[in-house]
Amino acid sequence: MDYDNNVRNIYHGLKVRIIKSFLRNNLVETIDRMPIEMRPEGSETSRCCIYKSRALIKYRAMAILGFGKEDETDELAPLSEYARQALGRKEISRKVLTIIDPACSGCMAAHYYVTNACKGCMARPCVVNCPKKCIVMLDGQSRIDNEQCIRCGKCQKVCPYHAIVRIPIPCEEACPVSAIHKGEKGKAEIDFSKCIYCGRCVSICPFGAIAERSQLLDILRAFSSGRRVYALPAPAITGQFEGGLFRIVSALRRIGFYAVEEVALGADEAARREAEEFIRKRKEGLRFMTTSCCPAYMQAAHKIIPSILPFISGTPSPLQLAAVRVKERDKEALTVFIGPCVAKRREAIDYKGVDYYMTFEELNSLFEAHGIEVSKQAEEKPEFCASDYGRGFPLKGGVIAAILKHLPGGGNIETISVNGLNKSSLMQLQSYASGNCPASLIEVMNCEGGCVNGPAILAPAAKAKDRIEGMLGKVVD
Repeated sequence: MDYDNNVRNIYHGLKVRIIKSFLRNNLVETIDRMPIEMRPEGSETSRCCIYKSRALIKYRAMAILGFGKEDETDELAPLSEYARQALGRKEISRKVLTIIDPACSGCMAAHYYVTNACKGCMARPCVVNCPKKCIVMLDGQSRIDNEQCIRCGKCQKVCPYHAIVRIPIPCEEACPVSAIHKGEKGKAEIDFSKCIYCGRCVSICPFGAIAERSQLLDILRAFSSGRRVYALPAPAITGQFEGGLFRIVSALRRIGFYAVEEVALGADEAARREAEEFIRKRKEGLRFMTTSCCPAYMQAAHKIIPSILPFISGTPSPLQLAAVRVKERDKEALTVFIGPCVAKRREAIDYKGVDYYMTFEELNSLFEAHGIEVSKQAEEKPEFCASDYGRGFPLKGGVIAAILKHLPGGGNIETISVNGLNKSSLMQLQSYASGNCPASLIEVMNCEGGCVNGPAILAPAAKAKDRIEGMLGKVVD
């Protein structure tokens, strides 16, 4: 599997090492050497020295073991001590994210910068158009006084050579709700009263300073507990691996899952229920209804735009409905949701019907540690198969299509797909709640293009979309 940056490579390699050591039953004995093995003396490092690079690998290993940097009470405590605690713990932390502050570069505040492409032209539109007159010519090039600059961007827009660039703080730039900021020490901090767990800060930070607290070790322990462990893969999983859904099912069973329950089955049930709810609420006079399956949207509604709450469907999410199906059939089941995002980790922790959560990235590390190549597995159907509509939930427009299927006459109504949560779309939703909604049914996706573009995906969104669409219509209930 190709990874798109070195941060993901490091996490993937470390996960594989930890999983293999667990399977060999020598995790405590081997984990302290992993930072040294990954950064041996003389190896290349992007940090100031090899020792800081190793220290950061230690903190990333802690996150994979389920701990955060903030849990560290003794800087000299070795990884083996955290491994012992993880192997013996009874409960999983309810915290989702951790900031590895030594990894944070403490980026300068977002600002504009004149590059060497500046020609010092006679027109000097940057100087003329600056409302604060904070651009001067020095040694034949423009220079910006950042203390006076108000970051309006006019100089960038008018430069004929595109010589002026905006240098952002990536995590702050990516956050749609301004939940991340620089603290007193100049390092990133998250305001969890605002955070919607969209995961953008995790995937965008070029230093890997924000990490998820993994439950991998707890899942591995569940496999060896003798309990029946069910995989609940999100519909987006079909787009993540070559070979199709039924080979993924076979691979999941090979790594230890007792059975596989498609969350797309929960999506089928959610669509049916939401259609009934939509009809009922329309009769009661509700102007419009938004779909409820994206937990990042639900977090945003409660924390950022509470005015939209009366218009949100009360139907449980596909994840919750799929988990209920399993628990009703098997009272002793342990359930593991496998998904593409941070927000679903939050939902899985909050919902008692789900015991554990694993991302697609973590699943890929499990496959590699077991030596499993998905495309080479035999096809194996799950016990119960979902419809094409349920399997289409992770695509933009997929939720609406599934609901319309259950409406009389195919639902001849006005619909809108909010394709990604950002500052603009959140304002748009607030406007809808205020009475300016031109549609009756609104689908809200946190990630542009749908769940196939989540922060913990493996395949590029376009490729994942093609794989899912290639399967839809070929598999019948």
